[in-house]
Order: sequence, then C-alpha cells, then structure tokens
Amino acid sequence: MYAIVEIAGQQFKVSKDQKVYVHRLEGNEGDAVSFAKVLLLDDNGSITLGAPAIDGALVEAKVLQHLKGDKVIVFKKKRRKGYKVKNGHRQSLTQIQITGITGAGKKKATKKEAAESAE
Repeated sequence: MYAIVEIAGQQFKVSKDQKVYVHRLEGNEGDAVSFAKVLLLDDNGSITLGAPAIDGALVEAKVLQHLKGDKVIVFKKKRRKGYKVKNGHRQSLTQIQITGITGAGKKKATKKEAAESAE
C-alpha cells in the first residue's frame, strides 16, 4: 500500500515505515503528525484518485529529528565589472517516519480487533 500525499507544499510517494525528509515542520522530536491531503491511494492494485484530495484518507507519521540539509553554494558574477557575490544556503529539514496510511471510510484496526479477527 502506498499513497501520494502533499506535505508542506510538496508531493511525496510514501508507504508504511518509510523515512522521508520534508521541509521543516512544527512539533518536537517524537511527536505524531498527520496529513489529510492524500492525492492518490493504492491498496494492492486498487487505486483511489482524489479530486484534488481523497475525503477521509489520512497519512500518519512520527517526527524523528530536525536537521539542516547540505550547503548549496550560490555564486553571482557580472563579467568585466568586478562584481562577485558568493552565498551559501542550508535548508531546514525534518525527518519523519510514516506510521500508517488510512483509506477513505476505513478505520485503523486496534490490537484487540486484530487479535479477534486472527482467531
């Protein structure tokens, strides 16, 4: 099962237990976050496409850490004028781990219900 979800203005293809780097999110390390803007949901070949998002679908994740990305060097120059500017930028990122994907109209099975259905 995978989903295409919009997180902080960017679209990501995610599946359960996957780790993803996204733009800095609010919340502390260890906090649970959820994303309701699920654009596409694939459940073992059964594809649900939103217009633009799927109502009731939810992707849940856990914040692992806040960090900075690699430095990107920006160099500007105008020829014959002696103009040179060198800048660097490090993007603030958050690493999250996807803990669950819930489809529209489906509820997440609890441990008790899962044990009963296994019997």
